[in-house]
Amino acid sequence: MEETKVTPALESGLADDMVGIKGWLILVAIGVVIAPFRLIAFMLSTYPELFTTGTWQSLTSQFGDYYHPYWEPLLLSEMLFNTLITLASLYLIVLFFKKKAQFPKWYIGIAVSSLIFIMADAFAIRLILPDAPLFDGDTKTEIIRGVIAVIIWVPYMLISERVKATFVR
Repeated sequence: MEETKVTPALESGLADDMVGIKGWLILVAIGVVIAPFRLIAFMLSTYPELFTTGTWQSLTSQFGDYYHPYWEPLLLSEMLFNTLITLASLYLIVLFFKKKAQFPKWYIGIAVSSLIFIMADAFAIRLILPDAPLFDGDTKTEIIRGVIAVIIWVPYMLISERVKATFVR
């Protein structure tokens, strides 16, 4: 007599066909894999230039043309946050492909904290440059991307049967 293998999905009452990176999780997989590389590309195209063109000195030195005392802490906080989110996103890839139970929580944490940081950053820049528009084109794009992630993918992570059946390790 053949013994039936009990999977975590069956133990929780979910069908085995709900297990795995299929359906909408394919879109999540694409986003999870692309995200850290987008961040790395952004940082490599932005930060070296900040230091090699004299921009850092101009913004953060008391004798710089565009000096403001908030530039240095703002830029350093952006660099730190982007570095931490990149590392967290790389860890998220590991959680995703190992189908770890912590994946949905990490995904939600990264999505929500990224959106909050983008908006807070825009307001901080407004303190330094009061006449500048609150949200420039790039900031609007990032906010829209963040809002979509939070509105669509956070509820998906919380209520999807496939997510519950797949991320169980």
